[in-house]
Amino acid sequence: MPAQRLDGKAVAATMRLEIASRVAERTLAGKRAPGLAAVLVGEDPASQQYVKNKHKACQDAGLATAVHRLPATTSQAELLSLVAQLNADPSVHGILVQLPLPKHIEEAAVIRAVSPAKDVDCFHPENVGLLAAGHPRFYPCTPHGVLQLLRRNGIATAGKHVVVVGRSNIVGKPLALMLMQKPTATNPAAGDATVTVAHTRTQNLTEVCQLADILIAAAGVPAIITPEMVKPGAAVVDVGTNNVAGKWCGDMHESVWSVAGWVSPVPGGVGPMTITMLLYNTLEAAKQIDG
Repeated sequence: MPAQRLDGKAVAATMRLEIASRVAERTLAGKRAPGLAAVLVGEDPASQQYVKNKHKACQDAGLATAVHRLPATTSQAELLSLVAQLNADPSVHGILVQLPLPKHIEEAAVIRAVSPAKDVDCFHPENVGLLAAGHPRFYPCTPHGVLQLLRRNGIATAGKHVVVVGRSNIVGKPLALMLMQKPTATNPAAGDATVTVAHTRTQNLTEVCQLADILIAAAGVPAIITPEMVKPGAAVVDVGTNNVAGKWCGDMHESVWSVAGWVSPVPGGVGPMTITMLLYNTLEAAKQIDG
């Protein structure tokens, strides 16, 4: 029997309606609409599409949004100057600097320059530290999207063995932190799971993955997860976004659908959830900044 589909588009649509309702309540109460400023440096086609999708999602949810487009020749000093202006702008509650940046710009310096209070990507070291300590200011968008996708499909993480294949700063590491932590009033999304972090250099990767009740594929390698690596009936969340011959695919081989109990597709799985959680974080930032 084929796996059930973890439909990120459907869950994202529901959550965006919830966010739009909360934004409308704030504006009716006379409060400023949550504002997101996106900064795009250069002409990378994928980055342009990502920013376009985020901009439209913000508009549809009633958020105030602006896109600052800079040429690829922009200097690091010029970019940092714009970030400083956005940090000081009271109408901006969230700042998104689209990555990757041109090679002559140090990404770490730009990430550190964004005010932690407006770091809705949760990339700033201060926010990463708060997350690691179990007192998050924000949750990283893709990891939070993964957890929302599971929970809103009735898949519990508490007490389960979760294997995360991938150790990036954007997905693997923060997702593992969220999954292993104990839920509290200030950390409600924590997973209460037993977590194993694996990667492409893990010995016996197949055997490690076979232990998973929930398998998260976030290695950035097309089809690295094959059917023999999946426990029958397990939930498989594919976070991979790989462009192969002009088509987007994940980290999971398509035949995994015949073994797993639940599978998130690529596209249409985690991607819509990531953008939705960016809206969520911008609304949270507005609440924290403006009340």
